[in-house]
Amino acid sequence: MFAAKAPSNAPEWSVSDLAGALKRTLEDAFGHVRLRGEVSGYRGPHSSGHAYFCLKDQNARIDAVIWKGAFAKLRIRPEEGMEVIATGRITTFPGSSKYQIVIETLEPAGIGALMALLEERRRKLNAEGLFAQERKRRLPFLPQVIGVVTSPTGAVIRDILHRLEDRFPRRVLVWPVRVQGETCAVEVAAAIRGFNALEPGGRIPRPDVLIVARGGGSIEDLWGFNEEIVVRAAAESGIPLVSAVGHETDWTLIDHVADMRAPTPTGAAEMVVPVRVELMAAVNDLSRRHVEAALRFVERRRSDLRATARALPTPEALVSPKRQRLDLAATKLYPALARNARGHEERLLKVARQLAHVSPVANVARMRARLDAVGPRPYNAVCRSVLLREESLKQIGRRLVVSRETLLRAERARLAQSHELAQRVAERLGPALQGQIARKADRLEAVSKLFDSLNYKSVLKRGFALVRDADGQPLNSADAVLDGQALVLEFADGKADATGGRIGTRPRVAKPKLVVAEEQGALF
Repeated sequence: MFAAKAPSNAPEWSVSDLAGALKRTLEDAFGHVRLRGEVSGYRGPHSSGHAYFCLKDQNARIDAVIWKGAFAKLRIRPEEGMEVIATGRITTFPGSSKYQIVIETLEPAGIGALMALLEERRRKLNAEGLFAQERKRRLPFLPQVIGVVTSPTGAVIRDILHRLEDRFPRRVLVWPVRVQGETCAVEVAAAIRGFNALEPGGRIPRPDVLIVARGGGSIEDLWGFNEEIVVRAAAESGIPLVSAVGHETDWTLIDHVADMRAPTPTGAAEMVVPVRVELMAAVNDLSRRHVEAALRFVERRRSDLRATARALPTPEALVSPKRQRLDLAATKLYPALARNARGHEERLLKVARQLAHVSPVANVARMRARLDAVGPRPYNAVCRSVLLREESLKQIGRRLVVSRETLLRAERARLAQSHELAQRVAERLGPALQGQIARKADRLEAVSKLFDSLNYKSVLKRGFALVRDADGQPLNSADAVLDGQALVLEFADGKADATGGRIGTRPRVAKPKLVVAEEQGALF
């Protein structure tokens, strides 16, 4: 049935062996390549930290992957539609029979792409309000500590320190960072947040103002200061921040979010501190003017005091009338005191004479004599009154006892009469109640027999039927029956459906089929 299999010397491959051979061939043939294309299908890093997307041009596309470790070191991050130059190695993924590029570094494809990315990022951050003028704060007039974020080996830090030494020496804290390269943005953002994390009054003093500085360079060299992580760290800074990145014509995104932009690092040093000599001259001038103003004020007050003193009367003129009035009052005081003493002495003698006629001791003796004359009569009278009251209460008690016994006997007699009357009524009530019950039973039986004789179901038991229409209304005559009318015939043992019609005008109606329905209640 089947043709014989032709012999072959070709070796047999497993799918895994073939996939591995293709992978090694592709990696050996291409190794590291630089690939230019447009980012497509980028949705951010995966939950594992890896990034998956595609690179495409007008004719082809290739899958791309950036492992987690390489993604963290990228100077710029991929964005949808961004044209980039990717450096990596070509390999295959045996699980889906696809080839892909494993990207190690990524850079924009030319200055135009960088500017487009920068403009897009500027619009995004501006829409969030990070560049608003109302967010910017005034720099402190004379900071005690200045924090500088820059490279410790460049000329920028020497220029800043030299300018501060010339103008107004201050304490400077330098946070060393890389100002160019892949880790530049992360280190600058960490430095800004690190200065803000210092506690006021701690072992390391917290700066009053920050300077983020770097010398001039190309847009690629300054790109770390355009990263979002740096811009957001500057916006979150609680310490006023001065941006001094590049030359006067170089603008980065940190310049827009900083509280003050300096054209050069030297200009930043000039902004944060005043000139000490000029400040001292101004202070000396203000001190001199203050002293002169104080002297003029004191002299004017002294002149006013002299003029006021000349208008005031002398102390002798103020005291002389009061002294004269005092001498006059002293002259009149002694005769008045003598007259007052004589008057009081006369009044005292008069009162003494009156007391001699009406002495309290004599009054007490007279009252005691009157009490002695009365003697024990009040006590005897009280005792007699108590005895009389006691005898009266005893008589009243005896009368109350007699009255209580009389009332108790009368009440017992009345209760006995009532009990006897109740027994007689109970003897008569029993037979009367039995007779009443018998009469009611006879009447109930008579009414029940009358109901049975008048109930239409008793008539139905004798062979009659009740005819009703479809609505349940009874039909009392043959004229009420229409031809073809649906009827219901009720018998003693159930109901049946029938069709009405006059005899002789239509065929004989078949014997209706009995339909047993629920028993209807009595008519009465």
